[in-house]
Amino acid sequence: MDLNTTRKIITYIVLAGIFISSMTMLNILGTSRFIDLSFDIFGFSFPLIVAIGVLPYPITFLCTDLISEIFGKKKATIIVWTGLIVNLWLGLILWLGGIVPEFTTSKESIDTNNAFLTIRHLALGTITASMIAYFLAQYVDVTVFHYLKNLTGGKYLWIRNNGSTMVSQLIDTSAVILITHFLTYSIPLPQDKSEFMGLLTLIFYAYLFKFFAAVIDTPIFYLAVSFFKKFLNEKNE
Repeated sequence: MDLNTTRKIITYIVLAGIFISSMTMLNILGTSRFIDLSFDIFGFSFPLIVAIGVLPYPITFLCTDLISEIFGKKKATIIVWTGLIVNLWLGLILWLGGIVPEFTTSKESIDTNNAFLTIRHLALGTITASMIAYFLAQYVDVTVFHYLKNLTGGKYLWIRNNGSTMVSQLIDTSAVILITHFLTYSIPLPQDKSEFMGLLTLIFYAYLFKFFAAVIDTPIFYLAVSFFKKFLNEKNE
């Protein structure tokens, strides 16, 4: 095996590993905590309340876009399916962990059972929601990416990167929040709003976070594509 082939294999494995681990973190952390990322700019306030599980999510789209650009649609689609299988496996283990008999510890020990059952309840709901949204969003991301790539003749990298990510993240954000809410009712809605407006507000907050992440992602994507194509001795488009 020559050096260039080895580099391609390692690059693909590393990007796939980051993608899958980010997806797993997202489902375990899920809605276990909501954080306030509100900020002020030019005298305007931007309220930004998001679930902690959202934090690693933009990385997943960066990884699939990089794999799509460097290795092609087929290998990107394989990663999408692999991520789905891995997280279904995670859900199975969580489910089994809740139905098998518990080992009773001494009273002095830390009560980890309640912690596990809470994580299990939240994670199973999140996994169900995110897997439905994930498959739709990642499939749309890869499809739109290559549609825009063909439409522009392989030019204007920023168009296919941002276009595919922003469309797919809107689908994902809406599906995850709506499905998680109606499955677990674990999402804290704003008290001064109706259920519909509260859900709409949270979708807006989460999508706003992902929008800013996509903007920041663009120069990173350009630099990463340039680096990897040189590293793998491939021609830049």
